[in-house]
Amino acid sequence: MWFVFALLSAVFAALTSILAKIGIEGVNSNLATAIRTVVVVFMSWGMVFLTHAQGGLHEISRKSWVFLILSGLATGASWLCYYRALQIGEASRVVPVDKLSVVITLILAFVFLHEEFTVKSLVGSVLIGAGTLVMVL
Repeated sequence: MWFVFALLSAVFAALTSILAKIGIEGVNSNLATAIRTVVVVFMSWGMVFLTHAQGGLHEISRKSWVFLILSGLATGASWLCYYRALQIGEASRVVPVDKLSVVITLILAFVFLHEEFTVKSLVGSVLIGAGTLVMVL
């Protein structure tokens, strides 16, 4: 089931890029990011209440709060940079560079989470990196 959600995530991410590129025309990138964020906040809290998950709020540990907040800050920084890049660059070039996050995630997961970094991971990372270079040159 994780694969279905991951695939849907990729489809929605692709739609996000195209819709954002169209919508950001003539709009300050920071303002556009803020508008997008408000929509995401409403959607997220809507899902929390729709699935009756709000009761778990008080059960979140201090460590989880810290890392979720840090993750939120990283997401915000990523979105601000992404929207600015989309505003001044072509979506067909910005998006492949953004997807280098896959390679960076693999490296960080190996270093900080001690996840396995296999030959397959290395080959995939090299191919993603090479593919990104081909698409942006």
